[in-house]
Amino acid sequence: MSFIKRAFDVIFSFIVLIILLIPFGIISLVSIVVQGKPVFISQERYGKDGKVFNIYKFRTMKKDSPVMASNDIDDVYITTWGKILRKTSVDELPQLLNVLKGDMSLIGPRPLILAEDEIHKLRKENGIYKVRPGITGWAQINGRDDVSIPEKVKLDKFYVDNFSIGFDIKIFFKSIVSVLMAKDIKK
Repeated sequence: MSFIKRAFDVIFSFIVLIILLIPFGIISLVSIVVQGKPVFISQERYGKDGKVFNIYKFRTMKKDSPVMASNDIDDVYITTWGKILRKTSVDELPQLLNVLKGDMSLIGPRPLILAEDEIHKLRKENGIYKVRPGITGWAQINGRDDVSIPEKVKLDKFYVDNFSIGFDIKIFFKSIVSVLMAKDIKK
């Protein structure tokens, strides 16, 4: 089953990246004009088996902003253009490169910033790191920024314990609806 999931991740990411080449170029040009370079950032995150990898994103914060847990981000660090990218979740699209590299999957628990000690400990205790982190996941469509840390871990564990291709498809389509409705996005 994991072979099928990985094959789908690679094929889907490759096709979507080709389709998004022109939109990525436009977003990059607007980013340069509006907020300057760099357009992309990479951050260290926890991945499969708790190993650290670099995640790719469109930059949404001012240069030299501190790296914080996602819920601790102060609006003063987020650029106006960055707010638009975050609200539409477009800032996450470069993670398709992480999927191609094998660092991530399309669906799985969101990868943690290294500063998120409490949830990292709970994830280790609950075996969440047995799977690759995802661009979207069960916790994202069930509350995202509105869910407490223990509840996120509970949702992530439910995903790990109940993984199936059908479950991934359900999460994928519910994620599209959540993004289109900008559901549960705080910043």
